[in-house]
Amino acid sequence: MAVLSQYTYVFAITTVFAFLDAWNIGANDVANSFATSVSSRSLTLKQAMVLASVCEFSGSVTVGSRVADTIRTKIIDPHHYDSSPPVLLLAMMCTIVASSTFLTVATRYGMPVSTTHAVVGGLVGTATASIGIQNVNWGWAGVSQVFAAWVIAPGIAGCLGALLFLITKYTVLVKPTAVKRAFYSIPFYTFLTVGSITMLIVWKGIHGVEPTTTQILISIFAAAAGGALLQMVFVMPYLWVRIMREDWTLKWYHVFQGPWLLRREPPPATPYGFTKPQIKDYYRGHLTAEELHYMRASETLLQSVQTSNPEQRPDGDKDDDLILPPPATSPTLNTRRSSQSGDSLIPPRPPGPLTSLPVLTWKINRFLLRGIEQDVISMQKRNAVLKWDIEDMHSRASRFDNRAEYMYSALQILTAAAASFTHGANDVANAIAPFTTAYEVYTTGVIPDIVNIPIWVLCFGGGSIVLGLLMYGYHVMRTLGNRLTLISPSRGFCMELASAITVLMATRLQLPVSTTQCITGATVGVGLANGDWKCINSRLVGWIYLGWVVTVPVTAVISGCLMGLMLYAPKW
Repeated sequence: MAVLSQYTYVFAITTVFAFLDAWNIGANDVANSFATSVSSRSLTLKQAMVLASVCEFSGSVTVGSRVADTIRTKIIDPHHYDSSPPVLLLAMMCTIVASSTFLTVATRYGMPVSTTHAVVGGLVGTATASIGIQNVNWGWAGVSQVFAAWVIAPGIAGCLGALLFLITKYTVLVKPTAVKRAFYSIPFYTFLTVGSITMLIVWKGIHGVEPTTTQILISIFAAAAGGALLQMVFVMPYLWVRIMREDWTLKWYHVFQGPWLLRREPPPATPYGFTKPQIKDYYRGHLTAEELHYMRASETLLQSVQTSNPEQRPDGDKDDDLILPPPATSPTLNTRRSSQSGDSLIPPRPPGPLTSLPVLTWKINRFLLRGIEQDVISMQKRNAVLKWDIEDMHSRASRFDNRAEYMYSALQILTAAAASFTHGANDVANAIAPFTTAYEVYTTGVIPDIVNIPIWVLCFGGGSIVLGLLMYGYHVMRTLGNRLTLISPSRGFCMELASAITVLMATRLQLPVSTTQCITGATVGVGLANGDWKCINSRLVGWIYLGWVVTVPVTAVISGCLMGLMLYAPKW
């Protein structure tokens, strides 16, 4: 029996909007981890959703924070509410309502925002309306961290992303032996990636445990060496046989054979009529500068021919002398229009009446699977919010050997999965801290100094995050992808690794950062390293930055107005 049972309706509303808040975190924050992997074609949308769901939920429940500060980042001192705990319960409700409402709108328009900052803004608003703006912690340990993060996070991540990509580009990708160099760089990058993620988990993910320096170093080097060894034993032999020997009979499950793959007999001749599996074209649908110039010149000439009057020509000919020469052989030219034919991967409706079982099953699946049946890459070619020459931006980026890019796909998947697991382990508790505070106050009637997050709340938050990702995550994925700059596996890997290292450095230095701002800054940095500033959609960058700036004031106004109306409404 709850002590504050008379306010059950307040806690019920808090629970509903806490689910919506965590749902939006999945649709907005978690999508950041896999946006580059989907955009570079290293993973399909369905594969990314499955992997992200497993990593996020397992990180939330198994390594998730069990203890959190009473109020997120100590924006307000909870003991201001000692005389009236129900007011703190109401404050948490208004905070969650404001945060979830703003996040829903931002996610709908594909605006990647910081969910942490949305909660901070909600707390500022409720505190201002209830205990006064002078009692808000505006110092470095409070709201000032939010303002600093607007510059710190994207700046560091952008510089690191550009540096990593330039090193990879000039030491591997542009060399005549790029494929072999990419192959031999896998252990080094795996060691660096796994070591960075392990450091992040040790420094930020372990609560209540203070490991010694020796324990930290052993954990980092053991995990990094183990990850590199697994890559060398299983992944590298598979890649060597697949790429170097061009073994068309190789299947994905042969990776578990490890070094024994190197003893595999040479593949037989390809049977007549059999299409050999090819390395994925990671630049398919993205025109080069020459292809784009020809395409637009052809369209301009064709339009002028169609609008001109053939009767006015002096030679009297119609269109015979204006037939355009065939374009250079390029699959990208043929896919340019076909890729715009639809943005979904929905299977056709089965024949039969509406009440038949196959049709009903088809309709139910379309409702449940709508979020994973989207063609994100095709959607990125259009921008309904901001006008930008996406094709020209893509044409300015360098093209590298697809076989070398294929080498970085496994590394990119590794970094994305690790980032997703770390996000679940570290951020889920922060996301549901206001809800847990409301639960403690509702059940005990006192103001807690420390919020102990029960396992069922972690499962509640983790499950809500997964649902949000599955149902609506594609909206943010299409923004943090090829709309911002051209992404390939090598570029995406550098972006994700730079983002992870930024979070790592900031954690150690106690600097405030957001995963959203880190991956956005890294994307911009790698995009600028492609060439000139036109390799980046500067209008979209401004749109994203505007979302960061307005998050705190908008959520503060919403929560403050709600809190003020409920506290000071006339009574009779």
